[in-house]
Amino acid sequence: MGKVTGFLEFERMEEGYEAPEKRVKHYKEFVIALSDADAKIQGARCMDCGIPFCNNGCPVNNIIPDFNDLVFKQDWQNALNVLHSTNNFPEFTGRICPAPCEAACTLGINDAPVGIKSIEHAIIDKGWENNWVTPQPAAVKTGKKVAVVGSGPAGMAAAQQLARVGHSVVVFEKNDRIGGLLRYGIPDFKMEKHHIDRRVDQMTKEGVEFRMGVLVGDKIEEAGVNNFGTKVISPKELLAQFDAVILTGGAEQPRDLPVPGRELKGVHYAMDFLPLQNKVNAGDKLKGQLMATKKHVLVIGGGDTGSDCVGTSNRHGAAGVTQIELMPQPPEQEDKSMVWPYWPMKLRTSSSHEEGVDRDWAVTTKRFIDDGKGNVKAALCAKVEWVKDATTGQMKMQEVAGSEFEVQADLVLFAMGFVSPAASILKSFGVERDNRGNAKASTDGEGCYKTNIDKVFAAGDMRRGQSLVVWAIREGRQAAKAVDEFLMGASVLPR
Repeated sequence: MGKVTGFLEFERMEEGYEAPEKRVKHYKEFVIALSDADAKIQGARCMDCGIPFCNNGCPVNNIIPDFNDLVFKQDWQNALNVLHSTNNFPEFTGRICPAPCEAACTLGINDAPVGIKSIEHAIIDKGWENNWVTPQPAAVKTGKKVAVVGSGPAGMAAAQQLARVGHSVVVFEKNDRIGGLLRYGIPDFKMEKHHIDRRVDQMTKEGVEFRMGVLVGDKIEEAGVNNFGTKVISPKELLAQFDAVILTGGAEQPRDLPVPGRELKGVHYAMDFLPLQNKVNAGDKLKGQLMATKKHVLVIGGGDTGSDCVGTSNRHGAAGVTQIELMPQPPEQEDKSMVWPYWPMKLRTSSSHEEGVDRDWAVTTKRFIDDGKGNVKAALCAKVEWVKDATTGQMKMQEVAGSEFEVQADLVLFAMGFVSPAASILKSFGVERDNRGNAKASTDGEGCYKTNIDKVFAAGDMRRGQSLVVWAIREGRQAAKAVDEFLMGASVLPR
């Protein structure tokens, strides 16, 4: 490493934030990135640890010690080359990845880990600023055609990799813009959408064709998505036109909460709420946008989607926001001796939480209360405790006697995760599903990422279930290699 004793000399430095009272007034990104000098210091903290567990902690296996060292030496262009060798879209992960690499950092055993995510963010931003990120079209075309269904991070990664080795790639997206949940699930204040647009422009110049407003399936009515447009292409047509098809749609079926009062007005899924604001930010004119303005908002679910609902509600000017979680409150500090180098369970406070929210844990929702006019006015909740079953040894939830309480709520948002991809597309292709409803396809051995249907592959959330953007990029890249091997007999693409 360039500074062997750097981890002893320098402290971790976090990226800064615009003040909460200012940032809640807009939907722009508000992270203050590291300066070149601060990034150099963070790079100097990377130890010569022998076995860089951060590489395996990162789902795309970023070569982290190498780009840390290059940033320390201020060799930014080579740092970008190293970063791009494993990650097609570091501007996405550098903004919204929870950084499992940092949880695996060897320095993190007894000190604050290296700020890997902030270094990644700095590298890619400098790459765009200096016009180092350019199209890489294939020198020779193979004559093979590949269809990618779904334009989220898995689909984009697969499409870019395949185009770069000479295949003709067409990406089909049912929405009006490219990006999947990156576009309509991630709020703009976490990742502005021009980052996606720049990559789409790069990929177009590399030969990728994007077709928006196209639903892949037998019938729009069967898919239940009439609002996505009128263009439909059947699996039969797709398989006739292309040499391979990769299904990379997301895990789109949200987890429901079927309790009394579920039908009341004002009870919605998070994805009924979040995409609308992104559309408005993009300049769309919407009728009847679901707003949190002057409402008491109850967010059910303690993960990232719930946090996004909190941040968006605060920007709408909510009267108050409450977020509840079924699981117990995690410890403020994990026991690293028990979990390192794996992802620890500990209390995480997001930037949206810092903007204002009342949080509570170990809470179950029993029913929603009617205001007498068919609107929700409150939720009846209760505290729960988790106890070990004497027979099975599993942890089971039980309500704490006498712990019922009401939470005022004019707007309730379900942010409890997603259970499976849209069943209609898998059914229309005849793809076999696993016991969770995901496309069944192995990631090991011969025919990895291949489904039971000839020429059809699956990757990303559609195959593995709800996960991280960085996992989607990994699966897209690996599926591209599998498809290239299927078409050509061998592949030069990295796994």
